[in-house]
Amino acid sequence: MDIGNPIDFTGRAVIVTGGTKGIGAAIAKAFLSAGADVLVCGRSEPPELPGSGARQAHFHATDVRDPAAAATLVDTAAERFGRLDVLVNNAGGSPDSDAATVSPRFIEKVVALNLLAPFYVAQAANRIMQGQSEGGSVINIGSVSAHTPQPGTAAYTAAKAGLLALTRALALEWAPKVRVNHITTGLIRTESAAPAYGEDGGAAVAGVIAMRRMAVPEDVARACLYLAGDLAEYVSGADLAVHGGGEVPARFLASKSGQGG
Repeated sequence: MDIGNPIDFTGRAVIVTGGTKGIGAAIAKAFLSAGADVLVCGRSEPPELPGSGARQAHFHATDVRDPAAAATLVDTAAERFGRLDVLVNNAGGSPDSDAATVSPRFIEKVVALNLLAPFYVAQAANRIMQGQSEGGSVINIGSVSAHTPQPGTAAYTAAKAGLLALTRALALEWAPKVRVNHITTGLIRTESAAPAYGEDGGAAVAGVIAMRRMAVPEDVARACLYLAGDLAEYVSGADLAVHGGGEVPARFLASKSGQGG
């Protein structure tokens, strides 16, 4: 079958949650560059919206943890663009916390943002996409924490593991019209995360990754273009790892360190 240009999204409409900065902004820019109309959301409008050349993303203030607000976000995109082809559930994250003492309110907020919110927005998007002859694509941005928990991330890990399971469940229920996929992201160099990587700018951290560098937001954005596009028309329920081959096991690093000593 001739699929033409697999990264041409001209005439297609995309929502990117949390698309005003970092990974989300890179995803929005990638789709804009590929010709799509893009709506991004956040709880407050940023000083500058993602853009590509003369084209710029549209913005709608939304707390995606609120089911009614999530539905309004999707309706706004469908009304503005006349359709909805792609939803990228990118909004998420959590500060580290001690599982032994963390408050119930904190846990609820983390689960709401990283698991419930993607469900709410996807549910609303599915209602639009099921009525389109071309259907649509939902992409959930996950984390290696779903596979390999780190200290201080219990609530986040549980929510992200749930997001991966949710992806597979929705892929089963919403096919064939709507494809639902998941991206497992690893360590990503963003402005907000930079302080966590140390004074060396992350050089030591990069050394434990198989590809010898941390990801940049554009790595995730390119994966989204693939999953949303025609090259992936039979891909649904998949978990695409964008983590540079993963981190070298600590036991291996410890043994090498011992040999060096």
